[in-house]
Amino acid sequence: MQIGGITRRWVINFLSVAVVVIMISVAALSGMANSYIRDNIRQSLKSRSDEMVNMFNNYNYSNTVEFYTAARNYIENFTDKELMEVMTVSRTGKVVVTSTGFEPDQTQPKPDFESAKEDPSGYGDWTGELTSGEQVTAISRVFYNEDGEMLGAIRYVVSMRSATRQMYQIMLMLILVGLFILVLLCISSVYFIRSILTPIRQISGTAKRIARGDFNVRIETKKKRSDEIGQLCDTINDMAMELSNSEQMKNDFISSVSHELRTPLTAIKGWAETLQSGEIDREMFSRGMGVIIHESERLSGLVEELLDFSRMQNGHMVFNMDKMDILAELGEAVYTFKERALREEKYLLYDEPENISPIRGDANRIRQVFVNIIDNALKYTQKGGTVRVTISQLYNNVHVVVSDNGCGIPAEHLPNVKRKFYKANQQVRGSGIGLAVADEIIKMHGGSLDVESVEGEGTAVTITLPIIPPEPGKTEV
Repeated sequence: MQIGGITRRWVINFLSVAVVVIMISVAALSGMANSYIRDNIRQSLKSRSDEMVNMFNNYNYSNTVEFYTAARNYIENFTDKELMEVMTVSRTGKVVVTSTGFEPDQTQPKPDFESAKEDPSGYGDWTGELTSGEQVTAISRVFYNEDGEMLGAIRYVVSMRSATRQMYQIMLMLILVGLFILVLLCISSVYFIRSILTPIRQISGTAKRIARGDFNVRIETKKKRSDEIGQLCDTINDMAMELSNSEQMKNDFISSVSHELRTPLTAIKGWAETLQSGEIDREMFSRGMGVIIHESERLSGLVEELLDFSRMQNGHMVFNMDKMDILAELGEAVYTFKERALREEKYLLYDEPENISPIRGDANRIRQVFVNIIDNALKYTQKGGTVRVTISQLYNNVHVVVSDNGCGIPAEHLPNVKRKFYKANQQVRGSGIGLAVADEIIKMHGGSLDVESVEGEGTAVTITLPIIPPEPGKTEV
């Protein structure tokens, strides 16, 4: 595995921290073990000296001769001479007798003896080096007669060579354990970093293919992951699917718009060439001009729809908000389609109430929404069908419902009909953005646009807009 990027940073950071932690842990545990061993030796010596003190206290020694005699007998009968050295020390600090049987070295330091003389209980201990460099632990117990006169002391000395060796063994064991833990951490780290980097590399490769336009690529995982990596994979797959759908809708939109532009342009060009020939009568001239005007209006409406969509996408759609009569705008929109409904042999019914509270909005934009919804209803209603427009007020909202008994919308398409570029029926003319623009306009007015449909039975579009709250003291009728 190449060491670079995330792997390198992980190795440097993680292993550095792990090594420091293990070193501190080994040092701390070694210190604790050393302290424990030394304390244990000191406590063992103290226990042995306590037994000796209890034994010596059973006799009352009045002078140093009696004390030295008893001390000599104690040392000669001492059973652990191989483990420690026991010596008798005079009150001047001179070693009188020792368990080693050799001539005692009077130059050796005795800080424990000096400490015992100062201590009320007659106890003193010391850990340090002899003049030979050997590490030892020593304990001294001072004895006094009934008059408080110091008789001498019994001193225990233990070499720390065995304890030091034991300490080194413990340190070596701790270091080996630390190295073993470090190896385990390295192995687990390699496995962990690979479990992250492998899907990340796969995600990176997939993202590059998506960036090049391959929206059908998906991230395949051997097993379902529920962690952040798995969520990222699912998100990338969902994004690819959305981009694929958007790309398909964009292509359908371009195809649809191209068709929408080609049809009126073909009609305009054809009639313009016919009129230019001059070989027509008055009736044909009037008919041709009517077609040109009608198709020009279709082109103008399509261009305006595209411009509105562009403004909506860029956030530049401007609204001239003011108090408006929604009945007037709805009535004008319905009137616009009366002739078309008669021409197409369809029924356009409008139930106009007597009074509806005013709303605050852009009259032109609201009328644009009504025109778009009624136009869609007529487009998807067969000959002899009915389009009904109703308006009502409930509490603080105005509800405009445009319903038809046309072909309806299949259930799988219904959730997407307000998405840009989406067309549920490719056989019917239209750009696929009119409903998306209408929904955005209604949202900008603080309302909602809801679509309900049953395939084969018809569709109902409900527009809900808030009314202007009545002034205090006035009641809306």
